[in-house]
Amino acid sequence: MATLTLMTELADTGKRLDVYLSEYSEGFSRSYAAKLIDEGRVAVGGKSVKRSYKLSGEEEISVDLPDLKPLEVPAEDIPLDIVYEDGDVLVVNKPRGMVVHPAAGHSSGTLVNAVLFHCGGQLSGINGVLRPGIVHRIDRDTTGLIMIAKNDAAHQSLAAQLKEHSVTRRYLAVVQGRLQEDEGTVDRPIGRDKRNRLRMAPDEENGKHAVTHYKVLERFARHTLIECRLETGRTHQIRVHMASLGHPLLGDVLYGAAPVKWGTEGQCLHAAVIGFVHPKTGDYLEFTAAMPEDMQKVIAKLRSET
Repeated sequence: MATLTLMTELADTGKRLDVYLSEYSEGFSRSYAAKLIDEGRVAVGGKSVKRSYKLSGEEEISVDLPDLKPLEVPAEDIPLDIVYEDGDVLVVNKPRGMVVHPAAGHSSGTLVNAVLFHCGGQLSGINGVLRPGIVHRIDRDTTGLIMIAKNDAAHQSLAAQLKEHSVTRRYLAVVQGRLQEDEGTVDRPIGRDKRNRLRMAPDEENGKHAVTHYKVLERFARHTLIECRLETGRTHQIRVHMASLGHPLLGDVLYGAAPVKWGTEGQCLHAAVIGFVHPKTGDYLEFTAAMPEDMQKVIAKLRSET
């Protein structure tokens, strides 16, 4: 059994313990955090507390992570586009249509199924049985780079970098309409949409801090190609933030855009660049993945309309 040790900051004062733990890693769900607390596996200052415990800042939290149970998720021999791999980290260029981890309606064919086969089951166990190795996620119809931890030490390092906003993440996106400003920043908290549980929405009262920086790369007749740089990594962050500006991503019908009639299905969003400090060597690594062919076809079509 491994023990995870975290140190809270003054900025965490007043935050619920289960919420704090769920923010430790993008793949560390609040329900999983609550389960660990309820089982007595979490201590604050050496004492067991309830999931509703409010942090006072600068406290030491220890989490006794349970040993992984025999996996209920089958390893599947699914081809992977591997950009980088060593004994600690795997970087994969995820195709459109692939879900990152098993969930309701997606028990197979996910990135986790494929990575389990590739790595022989040797992945970090911090996020539990269904999300081994998963430090962060990208949406099913978003293509591009995702980093995966092969062991718990690597997971803790990568998750800490994500929490500190030091991981480089740049996306390419096509939005509806012509953005007037050459660059800008959206700083709006994001939470679950109260009217549609499939959506996220700006939520100033209860949402999580979310910041997206964007700049225009190319303007078309009725669309714009932009690059987005993430400070935070909330669910659907770029999709929500751009829709809040009145410029939803092309093909993103969930957030009000029209479907693409040619070239691709789903939103035009690609995780093009990821960079991080290697958990063991301390070297900064950065990787780039070319825009997928279907998105290139969309842009070629848009250029022909200008």
